[in-house]
Amino acid sequence: MYAAFLGTRALFSKSAFRSGPRFGCHGQYRNLSSLPSHYTLPSGDKIPSVALGVWQAGKGEVGAAVSAALKVGYRHIDGAWIYGNEEEVGKAIKQSGVPRDQLWLTSKLWNTFHAPEDIEPALDESLKRLDTEYLDLYLIHWPIAFKKGSNNVLDKELTANPYPTWQKLEELVDKGKIRNIGISKQVVKNLTANPLKYKPAVNQVELNFWNPQPELLKWAKENGLLLEAYSPLGSNKQVKETLSTPEVKEIAEKLGITPAQAIISWHVQRGTVVLPKSVHPSRVEENFKVVALPDDLFEKLEKAATSHPPQRVVNPSKNWGLDFDIFDENWPL
Repeated sequence: MYAAFLGTRALFSKSAFRSGPRFGCHGQYRNLSSLPSHYTLPSGDKIPSVALGVWQAGKGEVGAAVSAALKVGYRHIDGAWIYGNEEEVGKAIKQSGVPRDQLWLTSKLWNTFHAPEDIEPALDESLKRLDTEYLDLYLIHWPIAFKKGSNNVLDKELTANPYPTWQKLEELVDKGKIRNIGISKQVVKNLTANPLKYKPAVNQVELNFWNPQPELLKWAKENGLLLEAYSPLGSNKQVKETLSTPEVKEIAEKLGITPAQAIISWHVQRGTVVLPKSVHPSRVEENFKVVALPDDLFEKLEKAATSHPPQRVVNPSKNWGLDFDIFDENWPL
């Protein structure tokens, strides 16, 4: 169960995953002559392995970042309703001239819209802002439900039992508004005993040099669940330290790449989708260029990342006024 891994909690039974197809690029990630450009999801859709993340990309700058990304070859944009920048992202996509069927667009369902009757209107708002008829991937942004219109008032019933939320998302897949559905940050609980029409396509979690979560990654591979790495270079306060780590610098120098490219390549070689974010065109381009690390260098970086206590950065539990930690295994619900 997910609960065995760093406070991540169980959403589905292991058997629910094991009966499904494996991701083609999962399993052993060594001896790669090149890194995968895509992973195949249970639906058969192919998700690009490197995306532009647009979290904290402000108005007036996110559009330029998306334009720069599409120009150098990105075809995966990871956004969310709560980011407040979907309209600018949509305009940049339209102006790029890249056909919609060549793009992968991800958005996320915010905490206040978990009630089944609120999900489709929230989705429709994102679709309108992005100027698209469907999303390739729609994630439950957090495993916490708030009452609609409230200031982070916990909806205990939907938080403890998210199955009605998941059922509505499955319905929207059938309607064609969403191609794939998944989860983010951790796995919500109490769906284990429920039948799932569509299994989660991905789980988007904090993964980086300081919080590599090797046990969760191993479990996900064994059970056919693709992980996406947000904050892949670390939080804003950690990026400089990440890129100046001796092992990272050594690998970059040996391969003639930048430290950021070494880290992003490591993520893809681990078998995850990676979501680097930047609003600077030169860094956007830099982050897209990944290479396979030789076995010894990959293992060196993996050992360095997993040899220190994990440091999780993104945890809004206190800011949301919760009387429990989202990443604890046992919630008082």
